[in-house]
Amino acid sequence: MASTFTSWGGGEWRPADSQRPINAAELKLNDKGWLAYGNGRSYGDSCFNSSGTQIDMRGMSRLIGFDETLGILECQPGLILGDLINLMVPKGWFPAVVPGTRYVTIGGAIANDIHGKNHHSEGSFGEHVLSFELLRPDTGLIICSRDQNAELFHATIGGMGLTGVIVSARLQLKRVSSTKIVQTVTPLETLRDFFQLAPQAERNHEYCVAWIDSLAKGKELGRGVLIAGDHAANETDALQPPLAPARMSIPFTPPFSPINRWSLTAFNALYRRATLRHTTPQTVNCGAFFFPLDAVSHWNRLYGPRGLRQHQSVLPFEHAETIVRRMLEATHNARQGSFLTVLKLFQKRAPVGMMSFPMEGVTLTLDFPHRGQSTDALLDELDQLTLEAGGRVNPYKDAHMSAATFAASFPHAAAFRPLLAPGAQSQFSQRVGLT
Repeated sequence: MASTFTSWGGGEWRPADSQRPINAAELKLNDKGWLAYGNGRSYGDSCFNSSGTQIDMRGMSRLIGFDETLGILECQPGLILGDLINLMVPKGWFPAVVPGTRYVTIGGAIANDIHGKNHHSEGSFGEHVLSFELLRPDTGLIICSRDQNAELFHATIGGMGLTGVIVSARLQLKRVSSTKIVQTVTPLETLRDFFQLAPQAERNHEYCVAWIDSLAKGKELGRGVLIAGDHAANETDALQPPLAPARMSIPFTPPFSPINRWSLTAFNALYRRATLRHTTPQTVNCGAFFFPLDAVSHWNRLYGPRGLRQHQSVLPFEHAETIVRRMLEATHNARQGSFLTVLKLFQKRAPVGMMSFPMEGVTLTLDFPHRGQSTDALLDELDQLTLEAGGRVNPYKDAHMSAATFAASFPHAAAFRPLLAPGAQSQFSQRVGLT
């Protein structure tokens, strides 16, 4: 059966073959090229496999079991994170780490070892994975954990689906008394403000992220807002399912992107003004705090028919301020405004995933409407600045990096290669020389 698949960055492909299993017995792997597909929220081509079999895991979305005393959940990999949240919150439990969208699958969260606004306190998603069942053509179905098939356990977390197909997973959730978030907003007048204020905010709060006005220049470069938060206590509706459907939708992809310098200037001014109305702590719904973009369904269509390109890097602390400044200046010089520009800190933690993206430093996320050669040239420059600082580029946000950039970002990939499952492949893995 052939179907059409998409990625969030705007890619679309029709693989030679596809499967949609509902259990492990229906999974068919071979050595001719296959890849599991979650919910298509990857920005780049790490979820593409146009030359082989695409395995649509959304048919495997059952909750298998839950220990309400210990907060240990077992589920199939196609379960959507937002559905898990709405199921678990009434029981007083919440995922320890969530990304910027509720629409990722649990299998995808493991395969990309996603991170959130609380890396300093909880690390990445993989730190809270207890075990999983993994299907490979060479071993069949095996259990992987820190004590059993440990090498494959660490390779699969952050391994972008290339070590096998996860068919079930056990996760440790965290206890919460409310899904409401007490949010504190602090204005940032310059880039220096972020580097001075973010470390203290992380010491005082569980969650912390900064939004930056990518168009601000000169003395105002790095202007934005620092947003910190903590789970509220004693709310009257504290444990109601918190996530409602999107309030609006972008119904179609316009023939050109309305995201340009003029629309960005207006949006950035309005967003900063609206956010800074609430500099005293206020209580907000967890959906508004963690997943603000999910309020608009299909918002990626605003980037136009070519889609978007996102660049996320992590830079060692010693070079971060200088390189972030140069990256923002590079976007100005290229006349490519970034709609969503985010700064966060990653603290020093032992990564669970062999190929996990986070490392100690500062992570900057930029995204642009794809305008062809001019956007590609800017991405080349951003990649070079990242490597110059001793940083790395995020593979599951990428649709551009060269094999050389990947090798410099992940020199330990040589130890990862022997653990790839026979036949596993993606457009990304082929582009960067992994498969």
